[in-house]
Amino acid sequence: MVQRVSTVAFEGIEARAVDVQVQVAPGLPAFTIVGLPDKAVSEARERVRSALIASGLALPARRTTVNLAPADLPKEGSHYDLPIALGLMAAIGAIPPDALSEFTVLGELGLDGSIAQVAGVLPAAIGANSRDEGLICPAACGAEAAWASPDLQIVAASSLIQIANHFKGTQVLSRPQPKITERKSAHLDLRDIKGQESAKRALEIAAAGGHHLLMIGSPGAGKSMLASRLPSILPPLSPSELLEISMIASVAGEIQGGALTSQRPFRAPHHSASMAALTGGGMRARPGEISLAHNGVLFLDELPEFDARVLDSLRQPLENGEFAVSRANHRVTYPARFMLVAAMNPCRCGHAYEPGYSCKRGRIDRCIGDYQGRISGPLMDRIDLRIEVPAVSASDLILPPPSEGSAEVAARVAAARNIQLARYQAMGLQKVRTNSEAPAAVLEDIAKPDAAGLKLLRDASDTMRLSARGYHRVLRVARTLADLDGTETVGRLHIAEALSYRALADDVRRAA
Repeated sequence: MVQRVSTVAFEGIEARAVDVQVQVAPGLPAFTIVGLPDKAVSEARERVRSALIASGLALPARRTTVNLAPADLPKEGSHYDLPIALGLMAAIGAIPPDALSEFTVLGELGLDGSIAQVAGVLPAAIGANSRDEGLICPAACGAEAAWASPDLQIVAASSLIQIANHFKGTQVLSRPQPKITERKSAHLDLRDIKGQESAKRALEIAAAGGHHLLMIGSPGAGKSMLASRLPSILPPLSPSELLEISMIASVAGEIQGGALTSQRPFRAPHHSASMAALTGGGMRARPGEISLAHNGVLFLDELPEFDARVLDSLRQPLENGEFAVSRANHRVTYPARFMLVAAMNPCRCGHAYEPGYSCKRGRIDRCIGDYQGRISGPLMDRIDLRIEVPAVSASDLILPPPSEGSAEVAARVAAARNIQLARYQAMGLQKVRTNSEAPAAVLEDIAKPDAAGLKLLRDASDTMRLSARGYHRVLRVARTLADLDGTETVGRLHIAEALSYRALADDVRRAA
């Protein structure tokens, strides 16, 4: 007789059903796992054997075969331990044979029979709910699984003995309740930054429309301070956004204690990060920093110091909001709709924009061109806002703190985002939330400038030699500026300010 237990394999953030088939048959004592298991799955037989002995059970002196179907799908991870163990327990009569027929099971076993936390419980719970199945998972992940559905039956246990007692009726495990990590009071506030009013304005525009931002300035000018305070002016997560980022974090194993977070992601990888670390991939095709920053902020400090191939790998996700990891035997796609905020010095010396500075490396324009030329033109063309962040003088530092902080700016950003959300929902674009995501086909209707603005845009497009992408990005920024002003029409002033944020890019290209 073959005992069947349902579990999952992960493809991106999707949980694909896997059938664990356990057979205990006459023959020489052996324990074999087949079905393309990786090293962690193959080692499950030792963990399962020790966990059963610690729970007062023993494997029969017979031939035990475990098949993970479909057999051509690679099986990776330690979450197969629990379904294999429960399948064996059902096969030897330790639990009722039909007890597992309506459950999806995942969990890692300790040698003492305990059940440890695993990654991917939230996508697994959502998949089980779609198949009208319950979920058996570690107790540490129960609160995470409870977010899938209020009607989902969940058995969250901390040991094999608890599961056996639950199905025998001697110990009933209560359904866990969903938990969320409350948003911490913001210690970082725009009020902390003195001066840099133009940079704060650009930060507000980027937050309001979800635009990408590049800051160029001398060391110590406050670029990192500005970037770290961007989350304080972003609106709170919507329920759908919360679910999206939580599924990615769950697959990556970054949910602690089963509690989801209500804060938007802010990821700041070091410039030595590899391509797999930034974009995702590796042997197990895990989500990278760009996917972990989904619906949040990806901050790249010292942008030219990143490897050129790593930077150019950002082109696709910046354009379509997702990243595909292709391997010889499978292909997975991770969502990656993030705000790119980058910071860099004007040159290797860092002081090229300071008045009267003489570069020891030779001509100042050559030093600037060599350093900024590390960033490719196609990547630069995808960045909506480019600003210069000048050094702060001592006279600025002794001034009292500004009267306007993050709370006031966040209110304006939230109002502009509400306008955008209502606009795109009325147009039937349910997946579009901000102007930066708006398709080029609808920009002619929603961001059509008035006569004076159209003339300015036409003249500037010829003078600045804007690409088609650059033209549309100017319209998106101008639409955001109009939303911040609460006006329906995109005027000449909006076009002029949007163009000013691309003028720096022309200087960079000329320097390079």
